[in-house]
Amino acid sequence: MGNVRLHDKEFKPYLSAESIQSAISTLASKINHDYEGKKPHFLVVLNGAFMFASDLLKNIKVDCEISFIRLSSYEGTETTGIVKEVVGLADDMEGRDIIVVEDIIDTGNTISALDIILEKEKPNSIKYCTLLLKPEAYKKDIKIDYVALEIPNDFVVGFGLDYEELGRNLNAIYVLNNTKQMLNIVLFGPPGAGKGTQSERLQKEYSLVHLSTGDIFRRNIKEETELGKLAKSYIDQGNLVPNEVTIDMLNSEMSLHQDANGFIFDGFPRNKDQAKALDELMSKRNSSISMMLALDVEEEELKTRLAERAKVSGRPDDAKPEVIANRISVYKSETAPVKEYYQECEKFHKIDGMGSIDEITQRLYDQINALA
Repeated sequence: MGNVRLHDKEFKPYLSAESIQSAISTLASKINHDYEGKKPHFLVVLNGAFMFASDLLKNIKVDCEISFIRLSSYEGTETTGIVKEVVGLADDMEGRDIIVVEDIIDTGNTISALDIILEKEKPNSIKYCTLLLKPEAYKKDIKIDYVALEIPNDFVVGFGLDYEELGRNLNAIYVLNNTKQMLNIVLFGPPGAGKGTQSERLQKEYSLVHLSTGDIFRRNIKEETELGKLAKSYIDQGNLVPNEVTIDMLNSEMSLHQDANGFIFDGFPRNKDQAKALDELMSKRNSSISMMLALDVEEEELKTRLAERAKVSGRPDDAKPEVIANRISVYKSETAPVKEYYQECEKFHKIDGMGSIDEITQRLYDQINALA
């Protein structure tokens, strides 16, 4: 089950066909037990309940009658609260045992209006049966006698339920995907790959916020924030700052940019546990990592770039071959597990980091545009 798009909205898998059929079978068994020796009249509410009613009635073993009515109180993804005229209630319901079959009950406005109409028909009994019930939304006094599945107050489609008439034919149920569509990039590259330069260009091109964990640490420590003090206590003792502290700092920083189109993560994650922690953070923020872009540069070219950079920075020790070689070696050993993690998630994308700055930038743009 993958995501489906209906009109302008995306829906993600929620209830599988197997789980729905299992719930219907259990529900039918209860009705068969309760109506043994009786002849119930199933009153199916169209359009949404047609698939549910079909599969439910295939499992009903007692003699029964079936008729269909139509009414509606939905427009788009919101209920209007106004039940339209009931069409199709032609059979004489006096003295009958009625089971109203609904696809979903949330506000209960539909069944409240229908209950008033049916009571006037003087049936022997009225019971309500639904595939889905939203307990959080349902506040009416009418008892719902048969419920296949209870769900949160989310908008769902499939198995008869629609979004502006699309999605009814799906044999599973999907929920509206409220994940914020952001462009969140983990940018990787060895020392000398040009991450800083490319980050600036990506920021401008896609209106992203650049998050460098190094910069965030330094600012929090300088400003003596609570998280900064906590991080410094670990650093002063020569210990690594725990992942949860780093994540809390990232979360705090991201909260300052609520309207951001997305983020570029620089310097984090550095291991698989951090990658998982970042995924959890993004999920809590109703978002996700879009992709990991790794700048791939030949080692000899990296050594040349770093040696040139050291001359400009005024730090001659950084130009020593053994120092450069060690930095590259540390990068490779640190990032290998993270690379594997994003490969498993099918989010890892290697970018050729050789050539001019403009050529590398264009490769990044091409990859992002293809994926986003």
